[in-house]
Amino acid sequence: MPVPLREVIAALDARYDPALAESWDAVGLVCGDPDEPVGRVLFAVDPTTAVVDEVIGTGADLLVTHHPLLLTPVHGVPADDLKGRLVHRLIRAGAGLFVAHTNADRAPGSGVNAALADVLGLLDARPLEPTTADPRAGLGRVGELPEPMTLSAFAGHVAAALPTTVGGVRAAGDPDRVIRRVAVCGGSGGSLLAAAAAAGADVLLTSDLKHHPVSDAGEVDGPALCDVAHYASEWPWLPVAADRLSRDLAGQVEVAVSQLRTDPWTWRAGA
Repeated sequence: MPVPLREVIAALDARYDPALAESWDAVGLVCGDPDEPVGRVLFAVDPTTAVVDEVIGTGADLLVTHHPLLLTPVHGVPADDLKGRLVHRLIRAGAGLFVAHTNADRAPGSGVNAALADVLGLLDARPLEPTTADPRAGLGRVGELPEPMTLSAFAGHVAAALPTTVGGVRAAGDPDRVIRRVAVCGGSGGSLLAAAAAAGADVLLTSDLKHHPVSDAGEVDGPALCDVAHYASEWPWLPVAADRLSRDLAGQVEVAVSQLRTDPWTWRAGA
């Protein structure tokens, strides 16, 4: 039996407290009538054209994405604009859009970083940068592997655990280095390198690492680095979030996870 959109929003906000979001972020309901019924929810990393096609094609009443559609301020959403067109298409289809971004990154238990740590099998994972209000919440996670492995083996472990992407898994460090403690940050987490080092991590796994910081990190004692696609690092959250929403609403809404790869890189040449 469908439930009002406002009840779905309340359940999502209870899991992914908007107060955890960065001040610059744009989270919450983007479009949709809180009084309209929701019977099916689709989860995706990005609100792309292909994902909106999927929403409309499957008859979903709500799209929940990690990345915002309208992150920077806008003064209008005309239908001849890329993002405006997506808003118009969703509204015409009677579908809403909800965003859980940096609040989902920091959320305890069912957040983006908790899901990433879990899919890699890390034990006793805790936030790298805990919030002052709740030490269970915060950016990144650091935990222990069940068994030590080399950096080379760890990179292979990551590749097997995360969605396949054109960029694959890149590593910086001695391939024979023994990895026991792992720090992770879904999305762009290069700023957590110092925190990973302070936590005694043997490796930091994140996305969007830049040349100079990686080069500098190789010149000093500290964690090895693994760089994966931004999309891949955040995808493990989707099935977790979908399952939690279904449980929180006592199975009253149908949930689904988009299988579309929204990593923007589509091919590569060379090795």
